[in-house]
Amino acid sequence: MSTDTEVELTDSFYMIIESLKRNGIQNIYGIPGIPVTALIRSWQADGGKFFACRHETNAAMAAGVAGYLTGVPGVCLTTPAPGFLNGLAGAANATTNGWPMILLSGAAQRRNTDLQQGAFEEMDQLNAARPHVKAAYRINHIRDIPIGITRAVRTAVSGRPGAVYVDLSHEMLTGTMPAEEAEKLLFTPVDLTPKQLPDPASIQRAADLLKGAKNPLILLGKGAAYAKIDNEIKALVEETGIPFLPMSMAKGLLPDNHPQCAGAVRSFVLPGADVVLIIGARLNWLLGNGQGATWGNQLKKFIQIDILPQEIDSNVPIAAPIVGDIASSVAALRTALKGASKAPAEWLSAISERVAQSREKLAPRLQVKTAPGMMNYQNSLGAIRGVLAKYPNTTLVNEGANALDNTRMIVDQYQPRRRIDSGTWGIMGIGMGACIGSAVVTGDPVVAVEGDSAFGFSGMDVETIVRYNLPVTICIMNNGGIYKGNEANAGGFAEPAPTAFTPGIRYDKMIDAFGGVGKNATTPEELATMLEDSIKSRKPTLINIVLDPDAGVESGRISGLNIERKKKK
Repeated sequence: MSTDTEVELTDSFYMIIESLKRNGIQNIYGIPGIPVTALIRSWQADGGKFFACRHETNAAMAAGVAGYLTGVPGVCLTTPAPGFLNGLAGAANATTNGWPMILLSGAAQRRNTDLQQGAFEEMDQLNAARPHVKAAYRINHIRDIPIGITRAVRTAVSGRPGAVYVDLSHEMLTGTMPAEEAEKLLFTPVDLTPKQLPDPASIQRAADLLKGAKNPLILLGKGAAYAKIDNEIKALVEETGIPFLPMSMAKGLLPDNHPQCAGAVRSFVLPGADVVLIIGARLNWLLGNGQGATWGNQLKKFIQIDILPQEIDSNVPIAAPIVGDIASSVAALRTALKGASKAPAEWLSAISERVAQSREKLAPRLQVKTAPGMMNYQNSLGAIRGVLAKYPNTTLVNEGANALDNTRMIVDQYQPRRRIDSGTWGIMGIGMGACIGSAVVTGDPVVAVEGDSAFGFSGMDVETIVRYNLPVTICIMNNGGIYKGNEANAGGFAEPAPTAFTPGIRYDKMIDAFGGVGKNATTPEELATMLEDSIKSRKPTLINIVLDPDAGVESGRISGLNIERKKKK
């Protein structure tokens, strides 16, 4: 006579948590709510870190930045429908920038959703996500969790990184299975980011072009910073003697004060170069699509290193494409160029002369005296620049229009992956999420330089920064509006102008209310002291920087993208 034996069961939460851990995930960003609150509590109980934000987009921005800085996908967990859609904005931004990230979202029951029966927060999230991420998957059964999570991680980090959406179906989240069988399904993946070696012929073709160049230039993008081959890139630059131009998030890959840095004279080197080696950047709108006035004559030849073949010839013909991972490609190119003559001294000398002139011209503007409460972008950022030079391990987060353009031009970077900004899309709203993600994964101080308009997109997550006691200082360039704070309504109406905010806003009072440190800076001297004190203290701090309302120009340096109304004559 046989007797039934009790079978030990395990649930989907255990399988999700174990699968994430075996893929190197330590942190999750998100907002609790139905149906993921219990999963979050289980994650914490198992030793995982969860950072509860105030808006899902900010949580997703934090996850994307964490992925960029570490190479391990940042994970954002959201509730269904509106929560998922908020997170999707950050996932789309991560994909566009080439940052590895995973967006996990709970979902309504499939039987209700597929028949559109009006379930709680019903939405076909899988199909909504697909156009905006690198890949989208749905896990319907508890047995598929280990494979599903690992496939998402592998997709996010391999090739050109990006965000992956994983739909956590209601059926899967409520599933159980025998614990013994579950353990057999769990595994640790092998070689998530295999090398993709370039064709030796493509390396030789590129080397020959560089050897024959009169005015060569190396253009570095954030993909070069993400590759974490800092010493290899430094060696390539210095062995060849070729000047380099860093895109904004590649600043610091080599110090901005390096003798071969052409960052201060972009408008001279882009049209003047005859051969351009592009490493980890795309010829998109930020580079004039490789043509037009940005580049002057069209006789130059491009060498492009990219892991995606379809990126080659995307805007202009590429004379020497190198398809492969950056590390392998740069190493091979260094070998092929060994023993070659350095770049012509006349070219580097012309660049160095203009860089010196540019810095000499800028210097007095950074120290100009203004009345209290009437600072401009130059002297306020001059104060910030001086302080950050003393603390090069500080991560700079930067967004806005004038705040973005002027900071990029004025504040030097000295270490790689220490600048996070609006990225490929040039968007607003990365600020507080980027601060959270950067502070969590680096443990180092973070300073955000925010336009007052840009800050509004994510400002409520200042409370998150205070709650987790993160070493973040938020500097708000407060001129009272978008572009300027003194614009009158063009139609003469009583309503405020669309670009104007309430005069005299004190953003520092906001962080006071949350328990952080608020400060109000009216002069460059005050600002420098406040900023240095806040970095040293490692306390969550917000500095309201009072600018002249007339400081700023419309759209910063991209006003040409505005569409002007054509008036009838």
